Amino acid sequence: MESSGPSSCHSAARRPLHSAQAVDVASASSFRAFEILHLHLDLRAEFGPPGPGPGSRGLNGKATLELRCLLPEGASELRLDSHSCLEVMAATLLRGQPGDQQQLTEPVPFHTQPFSHYGQALCVVFPKPCCAAERFRLELTYRVGEGPGVCWLAPEQTAGKKKPFVYTQGQAVLNRAFFPCFDTPAVKCTYSALVEVPDGFTAVMSASTWERRGPNKFFFQMNQPIPSYLIALAIGDLASAEVGPRSRVWAEPCLIEAAKEEYNGVIEEFLATGEKLFGPYVWGRYDLLFMPPSFPFGGMENPCLTFVTPCLLAGDRSLADVIIHEISHSWFGNLVTNANWGEFWLNEGFTMYAQRRISTILFGAAYTCLEAATGRALLRQHMDVSGEENPLNKLRVKIEPGVDPDDTYNETPYEKGYCFVSYLAHLVGDQEQFDKFLKAYVDEFKFQSILAEDFLEFYLEYFPELKKKGVDSIPGFEFNRWLNTPGWPPYLPDLSPGDSLMKPAEELAELWAASEPDMQAIEAVAISTWKTYQLVYFLDKILQKSPLPPGNVKKLGETYPKISNAQNAELRLRWGQIILKNDHQEEFWKVKDFLQSQGKQKYTLPLYHAMMGGSEMARTLAKETFAATASQLHSNVVNYVQQILEPKGS
Repeated sequence: MESSGPSSCHSAARRPLHSAQAVDVASASSFRAFEILHLHLDLRAEFGPPGPGPGSRGLNGKATLELRCLLPEGASELRLDSHSCLEVMAATLLRGQPGDQQQLTEPVPFHTQPFSHYGQALCVVFPKPCCAAERFRLELTYRVGEGPGVCWLAPEQTAGKKKPFVYTQGQAVLNRAFFPCFDTPAVKCTYSALVEVPDGFTAVMSASTWERRGPNKFFFQMNQPIPSYLIALAIGDLASAEVGPRSRVWAEPCLIEAAKEEYNGVIEEFLATGEKLFGPYVWGRYDLLFMPPSFPFGGMENPCLTFVTPCLLAGDRSLADVIIHEISHSWFGNLVTNANWGEFWLNEGFTMYAQRRISTILFGAAYTCLEAATGRALLRQHMDVSGEENPLNKLRVKIEPGVDPDDTYNETPYEKGYCFVSYLAHLVGDQEQFDKFLKAYVDEFKFQSILAEDFLEFYLEYFPELKKKGVDSIPGFEFNRWLNTPGWPPYLPDLSPGDSLMKPAEELAELWAASEPDMQAIEAVAISTWKTYQLVYFLDKILQKSPLPPGNVKKLGETYPKISNAQNAELRLRWGQIILKNDHQEEFWKVKDFLQSQGKQKYTLPLYHAMMGGSEMARTLAKETFAATASQLHSNVVNYVQQILEPKGS
């Protein structure tokens, strides 16, 4: 299938999509005027000092876009998303079909236009307008050095500390700072790339095929159409190990054994369960790349090659749900995609639902409900901090022109989205029926980008008896209210199967909150058998009850070295929050240690909030820790931490 625009043959028989008319205020490009059929990147990576200047680090080469004009009246210019850090040196237009005798190659003029703080428009002017349906290629010679889309890491920011590393992060609107493109999730295309690297380095990409071409070149091909934000590249000192029939792990050599140990034989079971539920896995391979510690996310679902935090190497296979989440994106997000970033819940709410379906089948309802309860607690926390009425707490977010979609990122699309999908399953009343519907939904909209209306109309058509009942307008639960009213979800799925795991954790936390803890009762509770999420839930309850009576936290840490000396990042985060909330200064060093060991945003920001909300000593700790770690953090995370340390307007 060479393209998935509204005009390509395979979607002719399909329903007209609301998303075909959707606007994307975050793109400066003319993505409705041209269909993008294929992108080819031919790049050379050079490591060196930060630029500008000769010999500085950068990616140099060409981006070739294969396009087709969609406007009946033709077009005289093309606008692409770009960024001030991309230096375009030349633009060449290739008209006529490749291999034609009369293929015309001509340099074309181009200029940039301001758009927003996160990007600019690259305008290419055609000397002779292109006609309706005309196919052509545009070759852009460019270089990118320092910028938000391409993250350069010095050796000390890696696990091995010996060689530099570079990776790209596209979501949401950062790939315009990697290559000129239609940087919108509304359109999809296939891509290929040839990447040249220095001696001793390996390149990997989110592509169907990985092929060595000579000692220093790698060739990649993605055979399925994907939105621009899913094109990803990483280059470093990388080794790989097979962990399943269609999966391998990639990591720095010093981590490869741990990665293999943690994931050998488990990924295939996740994939096979996903396929049973949601239909074929269309991406061929599912590989994992363990990123350097400064990677700011838990995972990024780049197709064929998920990028994940090394925090997942907990040594006990306890954080597999992150992998299940990223695998679930193979259907929800990567195959059926939100048409703009205001509909991010279509990616994430469905993926949370899918993740928890897989988890229920593999680990049981009790465990999954417990994990969902920690998710609900995060949503509660977020809404308490931001205010329920905050417009960001709608499922459908109105992104204003000029606002970076990344700045609207929060728990709502994940957990409130999960509640809405759960509500729709509740209306159906039969899990098997709803699973079948999800499979049909994926099949209906695969390789396309949609809006909530497209999904909800399909839902009501699939279940005509629900449509007849008018379930879209039940007072208090109207679909419109779900999408457009901020605040707490009107419906919460029943998590009571998790009670068998939550009750003991709640009772234990209760014992620890007493001014004279009953050590005999406490020691009677065998937490050695508890899974990570049960411990996390227990610690969340302790945090809610903090500050505890004097001396209790010290005693808690001594009683449970498994918690206070944990290597598991989820436990280290909670223990750090408890230390700070109780001003337990003799263990403040553990907070700093943890923040020096990794740079994941979801762990870093809450701890800085806790430090700045704590004692004078805690605030000093925040400033010292930031001074020591800023150089190893992702630039976005640095900005967010600075805002916590010195709030604007204070």
